[in-house]
Amino acid sequence: MKKTIDENNIKATIFYENSSPDIILIQPTGEHEKNSIEEEYNLIKQKCRMNFAFAAFEIKDWNFELSPWNARQAFGDEEFGNGGKKTLENIKNILIPQLEKFFSSKPKYILGGYSLAGLFSLWSAYQTDIFFGIAACSPSVWLDGWIEYAEKNSIKTENIYLSLGNKEHKTRNFMMKTVKDKIILQEKLLENKNVFLEFNSGNHFRDTVERKAKGFLWCLNNEE
Repeated sequence: MKKTIDENNIKATIFYENSSPDIILIQPTGEHEKNSIEEEYNLIKQKCRMNFAFAAFEIKDWNFELSPWNARQAFGDEEFGNGGKKTLENIKNILIPQLEKFFSSKPKYILGGYSLAGLFSLWSAYQTDIFFGIAACSPSVWLDGWIEYAEKNSIKTENIYLSLGNKEHKTRNFMMKTVKDKIILQEKLLENKNVFLEFNSGNHFRDTVERKAKGFLWCLNNEE
């Protein structure tokens, strides 16, 4: 089944089989991902028998709404903004209450996403303990100041999935070529948590739907 929520500048598409899910997966979704969301949901559903729903909420300005702070962009002239705080507030204060109203339940939540949405998900876990799992798929840990932030702060989520393509660091771009070293360091910084780092075959743009599904499935399998 499929439902759309559109309220207070939050628009989300919800996929579900049961009116009282135990777990809801939340994913920030850009325009470039809209046509593959249902495919991703079906991939997860095929491999998981748990009672879950999937909420893909619309991101209009990817570089602004998902970045925790202003920073340089790896490509092009458009810098990252600092809209991450507002986006997280919208998830906590608007989206989640709407989901609980629609389903009439108090489920657990997993937050996940790809690329900058993966970094946003990881950053959110340092801000709040409302998520029992984080699926940070190919997160932009090369962002200026990220590793320094992660070194100085404590994450509040117990289960963290990290992934990266094994060719993502093979680039001439001086920022993105550091991504492998930084995600390995990120894993070490979370060694007191239930963390899993997976290297997928290919570059940043290969099999993105499958990679996101794998991240959410890992989190679902670690639900207590």
